[in-house]
Amino acid sequence: MELRRLFILSLLCSVLPSGLAAQDVSGEEPPPATPLYLRVGKASYRGDSIPHVTFPVLHKYPVRQFRNDRELRQYNRLVANVKKVLPLAKLARYTIIETYEQMRALPDKKARAEHVRAVEAELKRTYTPMLKKMSRSQGRLLVKLIDRECNLTGYNIAKAFVGSFKANVYQTMAFCFGQSLNKRYDPEGEDNQTEQVVRLVESGQL
Repeated sequence: MELRRLFILSLLCSVLPSGLAAQDVSGEEPPPATPLYLRVGKASYRGDSIPHVTFPVLHKYPVRQFRNDRELRQYNRLVANVKKVLPLAKLARYTIIETYEQMRALPDKKARAEHVRAVEAELKRTYTPMLKKMSRSQGRLLVKLIDRECNLTGYNIAKAFVGSFKANVYQTMAFCFGQSLNKRYDPEGEDNQTEQVVRLVESGQL
């Protein structure tokens, strides 16, 4: 499958120990912005057409109470991490969709393979420096948010794109650094706070 290498860079960089502690990344290229979703169309009104714009859903949650400064710092760190890695998780989904559509128009297997190599090279050139500076917690969050965006765990993605053997190799590497590519995103359970932050970031409220 020609798409098999598209996720490997983000998966590997999220589990390798190149950024085990939080680092000062001032001066680095900022991550791509998380898009706001606006749907623009037309609606019929009294026999005429008028513009119809659907804005993002705005979420409202109870005011969060923090028992101490430590909880406040943890929450602020989560917000900062979501803002950093959520655009990358969305980029992974967009890249696969866009590349798949482009490949359908290519004439043969060789042309499709060359296109995938070009996409992979561009992703590495653009995002490897940023991914290597991620902390361990940011890497774990990236794997979970990729699951949120694609509804697939990192292990299942690797298995689909590179096969069971390499997927098990990546899972072993992740395990050595205290992570798991089988970890599911659980918005109703342990990731409930993360989901709230993600929704607020997506709607532009944070």
